[in-house]
Amino acid sequence: MHKLAWRALALLSLALALLGVVLPVLPTVPFLLLAAWAAGKGWPALEAWLLGHPRFGPSIRDWRERGAVPRRAKWLASLMMTASAVAMALSPLHLAAKIGAPALMLAVAAWLWCRPER
Repeated sequence: MHKLAWRALALLSLALALLGVVLPVLPTVPFLLLAAWAAGKGWPALEAWLLGHPRFGPSIRDWRERGAVPRRAKWLASLMMTASAVAMALSPLHLAAKIGAPALMLAVAAWLWCRPER
């Protein structure tokens, strides 16, 4: 049963990552990292495939080995968070959401930029 749960989490995460490839508001790499981690718990063949993937494998391996995030990914994430914060500021959301969510995004961006690069 445990193995099945890990596999389900890996597949769900992989599906969300694939959606993130075509939807700019959905991040791809965090879901790939989660998929690889879950696959490592219950689906070693999928984990090996993800680690060996020519496009996504290097990012997963860099994260596992050094906690590294490529500079391009840092810039893209920062731009997307900024665009989201601007959209929220212009929306009819409650003031707490307009302040709280961008504050959280700022904290995430600060943490992200402190991560090592390749």
